[in-house]
Amino acid sequence: MIISELSNEHYPAVAEIYKQGILTGNATFQSDAPSWEEWDKSHLVHSRIVAIEGDTVVGWAALTPVSGRCVYAGVAEVSVYVRDTHRGKGIGKLLLRALIQASEKNDIWTLQAGIFPENESSLGIHEGLGFRRVGYRERIGQMNGQWRDTILLERRSSLVGVS
Repeated sequence: MIISELSNEHYPAVAEIYKQGILTGNATFQSDAPSWEEWDKSHLVHSRIVAIEGDTVVGWAALTPVSGRCVYAGVAEVSVYVRDTHRGKGIGKLLLRALIQASEKNDIWTLQAGIFPENESSLGIHEGLGFRRVGYRERIGQMNGQWRDTILLERRSSLVGVS
C-alpha cells in the first residue's frame, strides 16, 4: 500500500470511490461526485492523498476549508473514502492518520468531521485517532425526503497552534 499525493490523474478513481460512498447513504449529503474542476476548487491545495494498491486507487482523503475568514485558516473539514471492495481492511485509518500528519505540516490546528450516526465504522476510526464528539446536529438536512442527523467531531493538534 502506497500513500501518495492526490492529483488530477487520480480523479476518475477518486470520483468512482466517492460515488460508491454516496450509494451507501451514510457517507455524505452529496448526490453525485463533482467534476475535477469543482472538486479541486472546493478542497485545500495541500493535504490531498490517495491510497494505492498495485495500480488501483483504493481510497482517498482530503481537507475542505470551513470558512474563508482568516481566523479559521487553521481549521479544516475531513473527507475519507475507501473503495467498496477494500472497506474493513484498515485503509480508512491509514488515510486519516496520513491526513492528520499532512494537515499539521500545513499549519492546520483543528480538524472537524460531520458523520451520520449510522456510520459507526467512520465514527470509530475518527475517535480512535483522537477526534472527540463535540455536538449533535438534529435533522440538519434531508436526504431522499428523510431528515438526517450528524455527529460533529473535532481533533485539536498537539503540535500546531499550541502557543
